[in-house]
Amino acid sequence: MRSILPATAAIMLFVPFASADPIEDREAIMKERSQILRTLGPIAQGRTPFDADTVLAALEELNANAQAHDIEALYPEGSEGGDATAAVWSDREGFIELDAEYRAAVQAAVAAAPEDQQVFRASFQPIGASCGTCHETYRAD
Repeated sequence: MRSILPATAAIMLFVPFASADPIEDREAIMKERSQILRTLGPIAQGRTPFDADTVLAALEELNANAQAHDIEALYPEGSEGGDATAAVWSDREGFIELDAEYRAAVQAAVAAAPEDQQVFRASFQPIGASCGTCHETYRAD
């Protein structure tokens, strides 16, 4: 029994814990996403100089964030509220489809590994479009 306790304690240190509140969890993911987009957006708009390493690193962070957006865990029945509209639950299929499109757009941008502003803008445009569509339908003001 004594040998199990230290092993269990060590494992628990490395297991990420989600809060018991799916609203808090999903809003934390979206806040992180917003921070990443604050790096990428100005570069795509030409307000910040293009740097391939910065862009790729941010796109990889965005991809990890997109993969963490688990709809079943973050939007269970009964967790209505926060920044999500009722459409998340009433149009579940559409929400899931749009999330899949977003993930694919982010993965494609990472795969493109943009080496210049033009390629980056082309790969970033579907990401921005997906974000806008989701906000219009599934995000509360």
